[in-house]
Amino acid sequence: MRRLISLPLAVLTLIAPITIKAQATAPTPAKPYLVEWVYRVQYGHQDEWWSLFRKYQIAALDREQQLGYITSYTVYGPGLHTSEDSRWDYRIVITYKDQPSSTHEGEVLHQLFSDQNTLHKEENRRWELTSNHYDLPIHIVDPHAE
Repeated sequence: MRRLISLPLAVLTLIAPITIKAQATAPTPAKPYLVEWVYRVQYGHQDEWWSLFRKYQIAALDREQQLGYITSYTVYGPGLHTSEDSRWDYRIVITYKDQPSSTHEGEVLHQLFSDQNTLHKEENRRWELTSNHYDLPIHIVDPHAE
């Protein structure tokens, strides 16, 4: 009788750690990662800046979306004017699939634009025209959460 009880107990002792480990490593769904890019452009250069931004950054965002790194992005422009200290010209809110997906811009730009010298020259020009910029990871806040 003791053998009958001991055998199931021994099997359970061997299987339990495997079951617990399998449950502990169950993948958790990836959380979307939101980032806002904000740009202030030197007065009188918005058209040139936007042309360069569309050529490189919008093309890269579109490609990253095609590849599944980005689920969506929206470009915003101001409706009215503000004071100079709080002025902005473009805001781009990007929803990445997850945080690691936000690291592929460089490789995508390299794939899209074989002439890297022109890419760097024109992107440097865009940065010359940018008087202020920041990237801000943003989080959705549930107003009903405790």
